[in-house]
Amino acid sequence: MATFISNSPTETEAVGRQLAEDVRVGSVLALQGELGSGKTLFTKGFMAGMGSNAAVSSPTFTIVHEYRDGRLPVYHFDFFRVENCQSLARLGLDDYFFSDGVSVIEWADRFPEFIPEQALWILFEIKSENQRAITFQGT
Repeated sequence: MATFISNSPTETEAVGRQLAEDVRVGSVLALQGELGSGKTLFTKGFMAGMGSNAAVSSPTFTIVHEYRDGRLPVYHFDFFRVENCQSLARLGLDDYFFSDGVSVIEWADRFPEFIPEQALWILFEIKSENQRAITFQGT
């Protein structure tokens, strides 16, 4: 387990960019943290680190955004508005998790039973207005 302290939105994005260098096909990033804790900023940085020029936003209403313009395809999920396990099961998550890309899941802790065992869990904690603790757990 490792924790990084981010003192600005720019630093939060930089942590995401740095992680992008180490991911490979089949990587699953399970993000958890309260609203405004930096999950989407981190994902923006991650996408930039993957070489994507996409305008990244949280897929709150669409559940998943697919980005294919970087080093690997990235499947960006948001479980915040998912109502129940049946709704999530219909998405065919395994088709994404075990495919040709990387999966990034915001609000993953809402349905942890759907997250693969090998996922890297990333916890975002608000410490102050601009400061965040970003803790990595897993492989």
